[in-house]
Amino acid sequence: MSDDIPFDKGFDLPPGRVEEVRPGVRRLLCNNPGPFTFKGTVSYIIGQGRVAIIDPGPLDEPHVAALLAAVRGETVTHILVTHTHRDHSPAAARVKAETGAKTFGEGPHRPARALHIGEAPRLDSGGDRDFRPDTVLADGDVVEGAGWSLEAVATPGHTANHMAFALAGTEVLFSGDHVMAWSTPVVAPPDGAMSDYMASLEKLVRRSETIYFPGHGGAVKDAQRFVSHYIRHRRAREESILQRLAKGEADIATVVRAIYVGLDPRLIKAAGLSVLAHLEDLVARGRVRTNGAPSIDGIYRLADG
Repeated sequence: MSDDIPFDKGFDLPPGRVEEVRPGVRRLLCNNPGPFTFKGTVSYIIGQGRVAIIDPGPLDEPHVAALLAAVRGETVTHILVTHTHRDHSPAAARVKAETGAKTFGEGPHRPARALHIGEAPRLDSGGDRDFRPDTVLADGDVVEGAGWSLEAVATPGHTANHMAFALAGTEVLFSGDHVMAWSTPVVAPPDGAMSDYMASLEKLVRRSETIYFPGHGGAVKDAQRFVSHYIRHRRAREESILQRLAKGEADIATVVRAIYVGLDPRLIKAAGLSVLAHLEDLVARGRVRTNGAPSIDGIYRLADG
């Protein structure tokens, strides 16, 4: 089903090398490749002389050293975090300690909804529960520096506190993990929520930015068209779930086997959580039923079945 999205997996930036992707925007790749991180986390440096860093990344010593070396002789005034997964935010504390810069973000890590009894986050990537921004940003807030300005764009879904940043006066938006050229992100309860994610995609497609620089992989070009593909893909995934339930009630493992063909075994758990996110939304909308609150172990059926 992902064949309907025009993915671009061409990204050959070596870890630790500083690359200027447009005037006033540089990037570095952390050497933390994996099934969820692609070739690694990308950190961005905004401005010249007095700069901001977006997503300093995981607590990876070579990457922190490379990031600090990239801004040697400059002053880091702001550290911005798109969201609090452990591949994006933990290095913020180290960079802050070395530079004295303040941290900015939507807020601390939190679930997208109230946890059910005994429930805990399940993904190995997990949340960075130590990050607390010095300055909490709301949707539409503007962070300004020397020759640059970033608008905070709340984009919950992948996490409850996910935030993108639009570079004023340009066509550029730093999209974190919300939209990526190489893949769709995991939307995994309780960190994420499908209803929030879809609303955030609709929000982005109405904006004017045409180039996204994501937290993993290369740039997203013709962004509104690409986001429209994302939206159609998620709606098609929802329809596939409903078609499977039309054949009879099923648990999530059965749904995953039915709708994910040739799935990388490392992604089976993530696929199950993605299906759960869709099912939570479908239950809330009255299209699917289950006994009790939606859960990874639940049995699901069509509401009119």
